[in-house]
Amino acid sequence: MNLKEFWRKRLVGLKRKPQTIALLVLAIAFLYYSLNLTSISNTTARVQGQGMGLAGFATMLFSILSLVCFLNTYPHRKPVNKFMLILMLLMLGVLIFCDFYYQGRILAAVNRPENPIDLTLAANAFIPNALRVLRVHRIILYVGIALVLLLPVYGPMIKKINTSIEVAGNEGMGKIDLGE
Repeated sequence: MNLKEFWRKRLVGLKRKPQTIALLVLAIAFLYYSLNLTSISNTTARVQGQGMGLAGFATMLFSILSLVCFLNTYPHRKPVNKFMLILMLLMLGVLIFCDFYYQGRILAAVNRPENPIDLTLAANAFIPNALRVLRVHRIILYVGIALVLLLPVYGPMIKKINTSIEVAGNEGMGKIDLGE
């Protein structure tokens, strides 16, 4: 199978289910946060801010549940499940709130007047990484939410893409004599 045919088949799949793009972006957000969970956990243990562990737990829980809601939002050959769509968007909002809350606890610990956490120490190198993870996670979530909300706009545009194959050798079909 050549590369052109490979991409044509992927495009046909996207034409059938354009919501796959938004699902992939939300899955990337979940994977990005999950694969960087060590920095988040070490930051929680070092800072010990109020509710940080709960915010990290809620982020993981709602990330998984929002993916499950997404899969139930767009059932096969049925209209969009509006209840699941609203529930998924609420969960994504909770994820963004948890990221902001967690980041606020880190910044409060770094800027507190008594016993502030020094980010320049090598022992605290995971804290700036956790802040970066939270920022990037929020950006990916914003992109995912935008893709979910704009699906009625870009979905029909994707369906208009021509993915048909030009078959050679069919031009002489009218000349075949089947009388014998």
